Amino acid sequence: MFTGIIEETGHVRTVTRGRHSSVLSIAAAEILSDLKTGDSVAVNGVCLTATAVDGGGFTADVMHETLDRSTLGGLSAGDVVNLERAMPADGRFGGHIVSGHIDGVGRVTAIRRDDNAVWYTVEVPPELRRYIVEKGSVAMDGISLTVAATDTRGFSVSVIPHTLSVTALGTRRVGSGINLETDIVGKYVESLLRSGPAQGSITREFLRRNGF
Repeated sequence: MFTGIIEETGHVRTVTRGRHSSVLSIAAAEILSDLKTGDSVAVNGVCLTATAVDGGGFTADVMHETLDRSTLGGLSAGDVVNLERAMPADGRFGGHIVSGHIDGVGRVTAIRRDDNAVWYTVEVPPELRRYIVEKGSVAMDGISLTVAATDTRGFSVSVIPHTLSVTALGTRRVGSGINLETDIVGKYVESLLRSGPAQGSITREFLRRNGF
């Protein structure tokens, strides 16, 4: 599990592409302090496993499903990426619950400055729009952000200067793809409701069966 608080930005050293998969080699510094082979690392919000660690970075395999659902397939040497290690059990929960499992790719449709903040408007795939709630949480390329506004096509976030300075979001432009992970709580609630009574009502027996 991750929290959406980016620890550092790294950059892609190499991309080795196979027929249906890739191997990423990523330069990093801060996260290497205790990163070991087999540990989980979120790269632009995508949970990957470090398959090798050296003094300047790490490598990770990217499978076919991940390439299809995220922007990782478009990475090239030199690209800047957001990095976060998995949250330790005794860590501080600074963002929101982020699984590292991308729901889909959004598209930046507008960027505008508002005093010291920058607004990003993102178009969302239709099947994800119901999970985007005003004042709720969303992970954009692994960054925990608050939804400031919604419309029929997507949502907007207002980003403070600190976030822009410590993440790769400032390198995104109109038309850029963004990895999106919606709030996991909403997805679980929807799943429970779908498996509930046919009438759509919540009964005491239904809650008891589901651990409440």
